[in-house]
Amino acid sequence: MAKTMKGPGLFLAQFAGDEAPFNSLPTMAKWAGDLGYKGVQIPTWDGRLFDLEKAVSSKAYCDEVMGICADAGVEITELSTHLQGQLVAVHPAYDSQFDGFAPASVHGNPAARQKWAVQQMEFAAKASQHLGLNASVSFTGSLAFPYLYPWPQRPAGLIDEAFGELAKRWKPILDVYDENGVDLCYEIHPGEDVFDGATFEMFLEALDGHSRCNINYDPSHFLLQQLDYLEFIDIYHERIKAFHVKDAEFNPTGRQGVYSGYQSWTNRAGRFRSLGDGQVDFSGIFSKLAQYDYDSWAVLEWECCLKHPEDGAAEGAPFIQHHIIRVTEKAFDDFADSGVDKAALRKMMGL
Repeated sequence: MAKTMKGPGLFLAQFAGDEAPFNSLPTMAKWAGDLGYKGVQIPTWDGRLFDLEKAVSSKAYCDEVMGICADAGVEITELSTHLQGQLVAVHPAYDSQFDGFAPASVHGNPAARQKWAVQQMEFAAKASQHLGLNASVSFTGSLAFPYLYPWPQRPAGLIDEAFGELAKRWKPILDVYDENGVDLCYEIHPGEDVFDGATFEMFLEALDGHSRCNINYDPSHFLLQQLDYLEFIDIYHERIKAFHVKDAEFNPTGRQGVYSGYQSWTNRAGRFRSLGDGQVDFSGIFSKLAQYDYDSWAVLEWECCLKHPEDGAAEGAPFIQHHIIRVTEKAFDDFADSGVDKAALRKMMGL
């Protein structure tokens, strides 16, 4: 049976704020629905939109949240735990920067912060189950990323040790997701230890191929690395269970390339753009995903260094809708089917 992806969806995180309509789920869901979105991806760390702890303990609350979305004409696509997932594994170099992702009670205490993050991740698995969702999106965190460039020379075994520890931390969490029937889809992203296909394979191997370890496919991060993001789908399509539709561009100069010279987002050779303003081949991506029967959501993650977010959101829904391929249930040459039977086939070959 033919499978068609769902969408367009909208990740709410980049739009949430203290002013209406961006300060509550009912008003944000209505705003998204009015723009033509059919789904919303909810950040679980933003209490203005969602109470993660309450969602674990109260199925009635989850039913209420689903009702709010339904009234606005949208569904929940996935719960996002990007910030909490980041805190499952933090290199000490980033401690002060990432403390802000956690409650003040665990600031300056990496062990307590990690324990809080693990609990948050497990909460999201159970909340997803209460909401009837089968996928969630997150980050892996990082222990090795400061050693990305092989200078100074990395000591033998450093990366293996890092990925072994990363898997040790994530396997019990993934087991909870498995118990709740939810795939955990990691956004493959620089800054995380899992930032490309090779590192995803290393992580998956360290997890003994855990079935719930999957991918939130975001081509923008691959274009900025100059990775073949279409072949990535060919290689990893069986693990792609979520999709962030995000554009980017890479314009190297005589002064900067992939690393972009510590410049601001506006002045970088590689920068994120609104849909259609960058260089990502979305026609190719949507075709590949249709070819491999991807039937989950296409969700806009808006991040642009130039365009106003509300304009990016307004343009995003029709852009995604235009690219979604309604997969055919018949072959284009069915009209020429002669209905030849087995005996005729053998006769054609002189058998």
